[in-house]
Amino acid sequence: MKHDKHAVSTLAGKASRALGWNFGSTALTKLGGLGISIMLARLLGPHVFGAYAVALVALVAMQNFNELGMSMAIVRWETDPREIVPTVTTVSVLVSILTYVACYSLAPVYAAAMGAPPATDVVRVLALAIIIDGFCNTPSGLLQRHFQQGKATIAAQAGNWAGIGLTVALALAHYGAMSLAVGQVAGALVVAVLLVIFAPESLRFGFDPAKARALLRFGLPLSGSSLIDFAINSADQVIVGHLLGATTLAFYVLAFNLSTWPLNLFSPAVRNVAPAVFSRLQHDQPALRTTFVSAARILTAFTLPMCLFIGGSATPLIGFLYGARWLPAAQPLMWLALAGGARIFMGLAYDYLAVRVLTRLVLIIQVVWLIALIPCLIWATRADGIYGTGLAEAAVVSMVVLPCYLAALHKADIGLTALGKSLLRPLAAAAGAGLCAIGASSLMPDLMALALSGTITVLLIGMVAYRMQSTFALLRGVQTQPEDAAAPAEAQQVIIS
Repeated sequence: MKHDKHAVSTLAGKASRALGWNFGSTALTKLGGLGISIMLARLLGPHVFGAYAVALVALVAMQNFNELGMSMAIVRWETDPREIVPTVTTVSVLVSILTYVACYSLAPVYAAAMGAPPATDVVRVLALAIIIDGFCNTPSGLLQRHFQQGKATIAAQAGNWAGIGLTVALALAHYGAMSLAVGQVAGALVVAVLLVIFAPESLRFGFDPAKARALLRFGLPLSGSSLIDFAINSADQVIVGHLLGATTLAFYVLAFNLSTWPLNLFSPAVRNVAPAVFSRLQHDQPALRTTFVSAARILTAFTLPMCLFIGGSATPLIGFLYGARWLPAAQPLMWLALAGGARIFMGLAYDYLAVRVLTRLVLIIQVVWLIALIPCLIWATRADGIYGTGLAEAAVVSMVVLPCYLAALHKADIGLTALGKSLLRPLAAAAGAGLCAIGASSLMPDLMALALSGTITVLLIGMVAYRMQSTFALLRGVQTQPEDAAAPAEAQQVIIS
């Protein structure tokens, strides 16, 4: 049977376009957000940022819980996703409302435990984004499944800039931490409205008990893993806030956000596309393995050198961007940047293992991570402040969690020897970038050090990317079938690059 060549899109084309939209959206958001965050940091100061950081930790926790793995279930559903849309929507909205009620009730206790009782109202306002988020799971999952990231990009950018504009206006009007909360909620509302408008299917409510059981069997381990992942990502902030106070928490959060900037720039673009691509390849194991290794190599090459540049340039970078009063944030930055680089690889591994339906194994790894992390964080923070906190993060990630993920990948048929060889050049480039940044920071004025080490980092990334042409070509040659293929002759190509 013949298909109009203009009517049938290859999986390669869909994935590459989706990745392009995701990266463009993320880059625009992060670059613009970096400038706005610098302005707000200088305008509001560490004390106000500490109150907002307290509220943001609570929001991220609740958003991890109320998702229940529903959007990933839509992406991975092996038959027509329209049959689960009403149930997914109902479950998502109901859980979001219940979660917000719990968050509203517990806000005073939580804010007091974090050393910032005045942050109670900020927590309650910011948590309104939880209810809004409940309406986003279905449309975002459908757009991701159908590689319609262009529409998701429009929604994300509109919400991002609407929220930023409102935040800046309120900050200039001296609304303090509440300006950040109100701006975030307003931006989330804009995103939700546009996602519902752009979604391939209408936002329908309904409930099928059989479908709900199937969704929960898939989603609960992922949701549990996501909740534990939140605990892992936020335990350091909770411990710092509780032991050292909200102002010190502001310094730490600034360092943490800066350390994850490369991860947040590149990783979401790949991770918004990778699950759908991995899902299409799940019946072609050789192609799936090749795609994962190649994607890991590309992602590591572009992000890890940037992470180590940031860590090695901690003091001049923070002093130049944020000003002298934020310099305490440089203390943990080197270690947090190292941990952030490892998280990039582990995030991709998480997506691969989830598509291979090894969600319980992922959950076990997350539990081990959390059990190892919390006592280390408490001891190190008490012993050496936020410098110790960052050191504990890096030590647990490198010595406990990364080996666990590598063992899980081996169980999922990823050859560790081949993976190691594939990552050798990116790792060498990252080490070179980090060493150059440390050397330049100790020998030169701040601006000169940043210019020199930044230029060297970009050159190293370019050299590694140039040597990876065969990897890009290999990805383009991986064959799979379209989701609705009528015959094997309709095999498609997949590309993540």
